[in-house]
Amino acid sequence: MLESEKDFEIKNLTSFKIGGTVSNVYFPETINEFVQIMKSLDKYLILGNCSNVLISSDGYDGNIILTTKMNNYSVNGTAVSADCGVKGPMLSKIAAENSLSGFEFMTGFPGSVGGEVYMNASAHGQSISDILKRCCVFNKLTKEIEYKENCDMEFGYRKSNLQTNGCVLLSAEFELKKGEKDAIQELMSRNLESRKAFQPSLANPNAGSVFKNPKNDSAGRLLDKAGVKALVCNDAAVWEKHANFIVNKGGATSEDVLNLMVQMRNLVKKEFTIELEPEVIYIGNRNQKEEELCKMLYKKIQK
Repeated sequence: MLESEKDFEIKNLTSFKIGGTVSNVYFPETINEFVQIMKSLDKYLILGNCSNVLISSDGYDGNIILTTKMNNYSVNGTAVSADCGVKGPMLSKIAAENSLSGFEFMTGFPGSVGGEVYMNASAHGQSISDILKRCCVFNKLTKEIEYKENCDMEFGYRKSNLQTNGCVLLSAEFELKKGEKDAIQELMSRNLESRKAFQPSLANPNAGSVFKNPKNDSAGRLLDKAGVKALVCNDAAVWEKHANFIVNKGGATSEDVLNLMVQMRNLVKKEFTIELEPEVIYIGNRNQKEEELCKMLYKKIQK
C-alpha cells in the first residue's frame, strides 16, 4: 500500500535540518508507484535525499514525492542499474564488492541517483556523465515513460536537460570497468578522506556546496579571498574550514541561510565583480524578507 502523510514535518529528513510542514508527502517504493503518483497529481516536487536543498521554515503548501524508499538495483557484468532513490555511497560500495571501477567519486556523497544524474554530480575528476549509459524517465508533459541514451542528456557542469525538459529520472544504467578490488577500495578511501578534510560532515548540518564554481575558477577560493568565513547570521554560519559551505549551528532558519548567502555573494561581487550562482535549491513558502533575498540570489525565482 502506498505510503503518504499529510502535514508532514520534513525538517529532520533534510541534511540542513531546516524545513517546516509540507501539506502532502508521498513515499513510493517502486517505479510503478512513483509513476502512478505523478500521473494522479497536477503539481508536485520530487526530492531524493534532501541534501542540496533549503526548505522554507514556513513549510511548503503542496505535494512532495520522496524517492528515498526506491532502493532496487542490479549488477550484470560491468553494468549496474539502479532506481532513482538508491544512495551514491551504496552504489559505490556495491561496485567495489564486484570489482567495478567508476563509482569511487560517489563515496561519501549525501545524494541519491536521481539527484546525481539531474545535476551531473562530479568529484575527483569523475562525473555521472562519464559512466551513465542510458536511463528511464517519466515525461511529465505526455505522462509517458521514455528511454534516453547518454547523448540525449545534454550533460554539462552541474547540468543535464532533466533540469529543463520536464522529464523525471526513474532509473539509470551505468557502464563501469573491471578493476582490482583493493585499488578501487584504496581510491574510495582517499576520496573519503579528502571529502572529510574539505567538506563538513552531516554532524554539522549543511546542504553541500552553496555556490557553483564559475568558469575556470573556484567558488570556494573566491569566497575565501573575499573574507566570508567570519560571517554568521544567528545560527547559520560559514564553515570555518571551507568558505563555500554554510552550517546550521542548531536553530538556523531558512531566512538566516538566505541572508548569509546574499552576504557571501555580495562580498565576492564587490571584490571580484563576479556574481556567484547558487547550487543550493530553495523550496517552499517565502515571507516578505525571503522573497527579497531570493530575488537577489536566483535569476529565476523558484517555487
